[in-house]
Amino acid sequence: MEFIHTLPRCLLAQCRRPSTTLSPVYLDFLAPTAVRAQRRYASTAGTSGPAKPRYTLSKKQREFLESALRVNQAGELAATLIYTAQTPQVVRSHPHLRPLMKHMYDQEAGHLKIFNQLVAKHAVRPTAMYPIWEVAASFLGWSTAALGREAAMACTEAVETEIGSHYNDQVREILSWEADAERRGEELDDELKEMLSTFRRIRDEELEHLDHAVANDSKEAKPYDPLVDVIRLGCRTAIKISERV
Repeated sequence: MEFIHTLPRCLLAQCRRPSTTLSPVYLDFLAPTAVRAQRRYASTAGTSGPAKPRYTLSKKQREFLESALRVNQAGELAATLIYTAQTPQVVRSHPHLRPLMKHMYDQEAGHLKIFNQLVAKHAVRPTAMYPIWEVAASFLGWSTAALGREAAMACTEAVETEIGSHYNDQVREILSWEADAERRGEELDDELKEMLSTFRRIRDEELEHLDHAVANDSKEAKPYDPLVDVIRLGCRTAIKISERV
């Protein structure tokens, strides 16, 4: 089953390599001011009527986006590895769950592909914790599946609760920039608007996984509360570390 194989090492190696062509691939909202101005002039030359000014992000806002992309990439990698480790054990005992496990894996793999592309496009440094998160995610997936279907689903519930909340925080932050831009008579860069839409879609898909987990008896896991609490704490800790390291 192709979908349960670990991601190729060459993909991870590619994610870790710094980009050697930074300037041509910067998104406008992370580009240096001179580059943004040049692009804005080129896009408005020969058009009728004044263009609405673009909202310029502060250094703190640019750092927020870089951190968000780094964490999101790491989180989606971890999610694919959790499902990779869980799937053989879960479907062996519960074959009817094969389509659901594949569906959730495929969505996570799609999310990872998106963030691999965005990290490369932004020339964002991936987290240095990749090797540790790979091992931790694989162990988490294997160990919870070994405890049974309910524990595997409780793992999904815990992880997606934290990840969904984290994406929601990112969406709210970017929406606050959009509101600030409107007050100034400006607008967000088109690619930043697209990123906002992407974050919303991925958040909704992660929360869909949470719903699937609950529908498949995640709350029947034993012991439920300690298991979920430990996993959620681990997720929050990994997020905080990946934001900086």
